[in-house]
Amino acid sequence: MFAQYFASFFLVTSAQNWKTYLLDIDLFFLSLSSVLIAASGYIINDYYDVKIDYINKPDRVVVGKVIKRRVVMAAHTIINFCGIGIGYLVSPIFAFINFGSAMLLWLYSNQLKRLVLVGNLAVSVLAGLSIYVVELLYQSHNPLLFIYASFALGYTVIREVVKDVEDVQGDEAFGCKTLPIVYGVRKTKVFLFLFIILFGASLSYLLFNIASPFGLILMTGNIVLLTTLTIVLYQADTKKEFHRLSTVTKIMMMLGILSMIFI
Repeated sequence: MFAQYFASFFLVTSAQNWKTYLLDIDLFFLSLSSVLIAASGYIINDYYDVKIDYINKPDRVVVGKVIKRRVVMAAHTIINFCGIGIGYLVSPIFAFINFGSAMLLWLYSNQLKRLVLVGNLAVSVLAGLSIYVVELLYQSHNPLLFIYASFALGYTVIREVVKDVEDVQGDEAFGCKTLPIVYGVRKTKVFLFLFIILFGASLSYLLFNIASPFGLILMTGNIVLLTTLTIVLYQADTKKEFHRLSTVTKIMMMLGILSMIFI
């Protein structure tokens, strides 16, 4: 929600007054529907992962322990319908996007997250889409919206793979085929190094071609962030260190959102 509002306030080229967007009911409904679809995704993920979570994070298990499983499924269904319905109030296209996102999140929890990279990419695409829908709403044609959507996608790929390394014990016990389980932690780190280089180079190229001072500043900041991430990744070996790396990626994504203020 915050990313969508920040994108509207600071990236939409037609913005004359941020209050116009703060009071825009379509933006409010769009953001609310996105939050609901994401919430239902977390719910269904916890539902399917309850046995794995008893190994990876037993102190955080809620499904079947605090809330009954049938209540969880009912909540998931109701929240999804609300998210799709609210999206329809903005436009049928957003109802369709929300429906597709809800289906993809269900497939992710049920099957895709157990496949090498497929689940990681599915969640990452949805992360980028959550920002790009602002462009679909306002048709601002600001290339920075695409840049930030790519930023969200790339950092989410990194974070999702890091989480797979962190959760390898529980995932392996229940037959998941994640990158670190199939190829090992060392090769997973090599993949992350190569992805960071490719992602950093691609994003820097896009930013450089914007040909504006803001594009160069963002390019420099992105290089600094990715260099920091590479150093932390190189040093990470234990579950605790990979958990710290996951936290670092969250902080970097937050910094990326906050950087919209300065554009």
